[in-house]
Amino acid sequence: MEGNKKDIEKMQELKQAYSEPEMSGEQLARMKERMEEAKMEKRNKKKENQNKKNHAIRNAAAAAAAVAVVFVALPNTSESVAYAMSNIPVVGKLVEAVTFRDYKYESERNNADIEVPELAVNETALPGTEQVAEGTEQATDSEVQENLKKTTDEINAEIQKITDEIVAEFEENLKFEGGYQNVMVKHEVLSTTENYFTLKLICYQGAGSGAEWDYFYTIDLETGERLALKDLFVDGADYITPISENIKEQMQAQMDADENVYYWLNDEIEEWNFQKITDETSFYLNEDGNIVISFNEGDVAPMYMGCVEFVIPSDVTEGIRK
Repeated sequence: MEGNKKDIEKMQELKQAYSEPEMSGEQLARMKERMEEAKMEKRNKKKENQNKKNHAIRNAAAAAAAVAVVFVALPNTSESVAYAMSNIPVVGKLVEAVTFRDYKYESERNNADIEVPELAVNETALPGTEQVAEGTEQATDSEVQENLKKTTDEINAEIQKITDEIVAEFEENLKFEGGYQNVMVKHEVLSTTENYFTLKLICYQGAGSGAEWDYFYTIDLETGERLALKDLFVDGADYITPISENIKEQMQAQMDADENVYYWLNDEIEEWNFQKITDETSFYLNEDGNIVISFNEGDVAPMYMGCVEFVIPSDVTEGIRK
């Protein structure tokens, strides 16, 4: 009885932390640290480019830098400039992420550091035509190129919409003199192998309370098409159940090992409990080819847990992975 009472008290504390309307000192420090790291990374990259002495590399860097200036100066980039951006040389990689737009704002109470990435296709990096067994279906180079163009255009449009909405909300909130806000958008290439390319879009917003949410975009480089979770498995296979059960096992193991870790797994409020993933659940493939399932803040745990990820061991999906 006493143990049950303690569990309920702990749950009340967690729910209070989850619904806390004010940004905690830890959240504010984390946000500031992220923004400072992003600024330092940008300075380091600029310094590194300036120190390159090789003539050919210097010319390429200068061309890229010239385009970057255009994006800072032109928030509403024209189609012709976007086309020029897509033709920046990308050596050795089929798909590359470049900064398409850089939006910054800094004042005593409001700060924004928003980098909008765009995916560019390097057509010269397409693999040569290979002989395949009779009856085997394989996309030709032209089909891959066409699919890649369509896929990257769709992803770029999605990213543009997401970041446009974040900027619009930030600018609208500037009208309220009594408030404060901190917004950051960054991107990271999680993997770029012969088979897959994955971009992670990281969004952080602090206004009263802090929240981070991520988007993942994975492209199958063999077909040029965007990869869905179901595409990784043989037709008709039940992959939802084994992956979901493994995630539950990982959640429980983490909670057993650390009292500060909490997931909505065995909560008294049944509808809060994690049941299973869906086809729409965010995922990506790491460098080892393992599936990584990702949840945004508040999806499967209190907000203080942040965004959480679960690497699914290969044996969990053995026999049903393509």
